[in-house]
Amino acid sequence: MNRIIIENGTVVTPFRTIDQGGVVIEEGVISGVFAGGWNGPRDGAEVVDAKGQYIAPGFIDIHTHGAGGSDFMDGTLGAFQEAAKTHLQHGTTTLVPTTLTSTMAELYSTLDLFAAAKESMGATGPNLHGIHLEGPYFSLEQKGAQDPRYIKDPTPAEYIEVLDYSSEIVRWTLAPEVPGALAMGRELRRRGVVPSIGHSNAVYEEVLDALANGFELITHLYSGMSGLIRIKGYRYAGVIETALLSDALTVEIIADGHHLPESLLKLIYKCKGSDRICLVTDSMRGAGMPDGTYRLGSLQDGQDVLVEEGVAKLPDRTAFAGSVATANRLLQTMVETAGVSIQEAVVMLTATPARVMGIADRKGALAEGLDADIVVFDRQFRVNRVFCGGKPLPCPSGAQ
Repeated sequence: MNRIIIENGTVVTPFRTIDQGGVVIEEGVISGVFAGGWNGPRDGAEVVDAKGQYIAPGFIDIHTHGAGGSDFMDGTLGAFQEAAKTHLQHGTTTLVPTTLTSTMAELYSTLDLFAAAKESMGATGPNLHGIHLEGPYFSLEQKGAQDPRYIKDPTPAEYIEVLDYSSEIVRWTLAPEVPGALAMGRELRRRGVVPSIGHSNAVYEEVLDALANGFELITHLYSGMSGLIRIKGYRYAGVIETALLSDALTVEIIADGHHLPESLLKLIYKCKGSDRICLVTDSMRGAGMPDGTYRLGSLQDGQDVLVEEGVAKLPDRTAFAGSVATANRLLQTMVETAGVSIQEAVVMLTATPARVMGIADRKGALAEGLDADIVVFDRQFRVNRVFCGGKPLPCPSGAQ
């Protein structure tokens, strides 16, 4: 039997923390989580000494556009593989690659490449759970860094054709107030695809209508969405206030230390709690790369953005353009800036996104019978070991 024993670490399951313990892997799944020393058989087992570091479930990033100099819309299999490898080196074992508004030809090409990448990567990890379509059905007033040339209202003929084309679509972000969006939300739910509210200028009542039509997730809270709005002198709550108020809504946050200041991170955590927050990178190709100028979206049809001081911006610096964060940086921000416990921070990067994406029966926690997706990282949040499906995968020691 192929057995791996990871011991002598602080285990974050993440529903409890074991100060001194470990995890046992057998045939690619977790066969046990233990406190103290391992008292079972060691014959033939690979023993990994965690040396007091954290042992946690592999991170789950449900919103990323790329990393390592590559974007998932570059149109090549190599770009998929390079971006995924970079995220893996920073502890992400499950990815949901994300598109931007684009031509329909680019979108179909990306869907084809996703299927090929998922098959080709196999045991080399990370797990490509499915693809997230961000747009093109948005509010122009809240376009952010999305290309306005391709923003439009949804029509059943178009989105049903896309959904029929690929069974790998697991999530779709759109603005629920645009004509046709609520019917689309119902169709997405019928097919098991998660509809998410983003790049939206909706008011409170429109968000409640969206809830009634299957929308339960907010894409990158505070970015590309309405706050308090005045209409003919009257005040209306926007997407932001509704997201904080409603217990039925789960929110994404880009905890890179730039998109949201300490005060807003603390406010969101106070209002939502770890079981209603997903930490996401929303990273573009500059993640894991030095400062400079990078293309947001495909190399052929994307737009240039400036990466400086650890954040991606439009060239005129009027708005952020995704992030250059990796998953371990999100954890660090929540713990060191927002003052959240390591246990609650790990929940937001594992258990909560697993629940949102419907994979909590096999991922997002350290428990017997779940996939052995595991990350070992130190007190400075540097990743030192990654296991995906029980297989130890290449990871540069101390990935920042």
